[in-house]
Amino acid sequence: MHSKRADKHTWRKIKSAVASTTAFVSAILVILPLGLVFFHLLINGISSVNWDFFTKLPAPVGEVGGGMANAIVGTLELLALAGAIGIPIGVLGGVYLAEYGSARINSVLRFLADVLNGIPSITWGVVVYGLVVLRFKSFSVLAGGLALGLIMIPLIVRTTEEVVLLVPHGYREAALALGVSRWQTIVHIVMKTASKGIITGILLALARIGGETAPLLFTAFGNRFWNHSLTQPIAALPLQIFTYAISPYDDWHRQAWAGALVLVTGIFFVNITVRILTRDRGASVA
Repeated sequence: MHSKRADKHTWRKIKSAVASTTAFVSAILVILPLGLVFFHLLINGISSVNWDFFTKLPAPVGEVGGGMANAIVGTLELLALAGAIGIPIGVLGGVYLAEYGSARINSVLRFLADVLNGIPSITWGVVVYGLVVLRFKSFSVLAGGLALGLIMIPLIVRTTEEVVLLVPHGYREAALALGVSRWQTIVHIVMKTASKGIITGILLALARIGGETAPLLFTAFGNRFWNHSLTQPIAALPLQIFTYAISPYDDWHRQAWAGALVLVTGIFFVNITVRILTRDRGASVA
């Protein structure tokens, strides 16, 4: 009897060890591609990441040197414009789904948001191209920002809704019992409690659109100089990387690797910020 129990215990330990090893190997296999990509970018791009890269415009075609200052600034401009469009609509839409509306309407809106999340980004670019670029006969910052903002909206809507729903109903009931109006309760108590989660959703959406290239090919188009108008084409890091990567010039290839390294590093730090903000999110809404 004792021998059978010992055999069963040994077999359970073996199965546990096999399961743990399988999970560990799977985790390594998931992380390994990211490490290989970052290592490859580091090896090929670090030599071109210098002061000129961040401060100078692209060199004339065929010449060595120059930088991507206009593309870096252009990316920040596009993200700012996309945020100005997507953040208010996304946050207010998420609050509406969590706090207002009927069950039937909200279920339809959630379904539509989930569908929009799955639409390829190039489709948004084509839609904005037809609605804005063709109508005004010009690629522009506004068209690029609108395309990226539309991609952000469903992401922020769903994130905001989930975070707002995590706020205990007791907070709302206590405020209403004290005579605070419903909208004041939502703005000053519910949204303040869920603020870290909402900011997290916004940062994730910005990281999501930060590397988009396809929609910008149809809207922002790219520019080798500084942009001085919202109605004119603008450079962006993904566009510049794409242009340099398909060029026949070795120096442009090196700068493309450098641009990719800077872009991935920026997105990496955004995700680190998200991790820091979400580290005690559960405690903040409990």
